[in-house]
Amino acid sequence: MSQPLQDNICENQLFERFYKKHAKNLHDFLYYKFGEHLNPEDKTQEAFIKLWQNCAKVAPNKAKSFLFTTANNLMLNAVAHQKVVLKHKRIPIKHSTNETPEFLMQEKEYNQKLQKAISNLTEAQRTAFLLNRIEGKRFKEIAELLDISTKAVEKRIYGALKKLRQDIEGL
Repeated sequence: MSQPLQDNICENQLFERFYKKHAKNLHDFLYYKFGEHLNPEDKTQEAFIKLWQNCAKVAPNKAKSFLFTTANNLMLNAVAHQKVVLKHKRIPIKHSTNETPEFLMQEKEYNQKLQKAISNLTEAQRTAFLLNRIEGKRFKEIAELLDISTKAVEKRIYGALKKLRQDIEGL
């Protein structure tokens, strides 16, 4: 026998009834308050997802209030984000730099030499080095990805750094 809505909102059937009862009203509320440009359909879905994720923490008699408050906050966050985006669109893009042409040329040459030095690493060193330094992965994550030990990752990265220092020192 299913329990009444007041006892448990985490049950699938009850949550589904709750969704069918409040989804259109929530969408309309968001649409009328914020308009179409912030996608009230998505925010409605996100609010229901948050309710589902927190169904054990939300008192059943407070579920509707939680849902509408969450949806409203999601829209307010979207509005704040739009303001930031618009603010940055108004800032003129600087097309000139303070660097001299000589500096820019040296920088370009250095980057080319660095790329060449990286390409001279062994494949194992290069992979571990780039995963760590470019993608920001930790040694343990790299070890799991490459299916090797953490010590092997350390050895590869330190070997790569040593080789790069030697190659770049001669630049």
